Amino acid sequence: MWKRSERSGTGLDIKSLYREIVNEHNLHPGHKRDLENPTLVLNGVNPSCGDDINLQLKIKDGVIEDAAFNGSGCAVSQASADMMIDLVIGATEEEAMEIASRFMGMIKGTASPEEIESLDEAASLENIAHMPARVKCATLGWRTMKEMLDKLQA
Repeated sequence: MWKRSERSGTGLDIKSLYREIVNEHNLHPGHKRDLENPTLVLNGVNPSCGDDINLQLKIKDGVIEDAAFNGSGCAVSQASADMMIDLVIGATEEEAMEIASRFMGMIKGTASPEEIESLDEAASLENIAHMPARVKCATLGWRTMKEMLDKLQA
């Protein structure tokens, strides 16, 4: 688990760790595949850069049993989607929405240190808030999942 306290070194250390985590999830995503018989499927697109994510969730009795994504885009969008899926598999729909809310709060700069730490490796994207061109990339998968779950609960 990646802890906030590990980022207390120099800015270079933080940037190196950020790159390492993003690169690992981008180059070796654990969830980039197709699901058999997904419950929900939604394509999310970032029109400003062309990133696209096809998010698939398998939900049973209100719990996300499995999730996967396909698509193309920058390292940030692909890695962020993979990290998100790590966090939501095994979560209830409500818990997944809360996790997404914490992530968005982190990006907006309103999340507490505890909320950020609870995001595990996704917390490595905290400094994306300082890179406006990358915010939509980092939030693409999260926005897509929220839209899917909003539709399910409507």
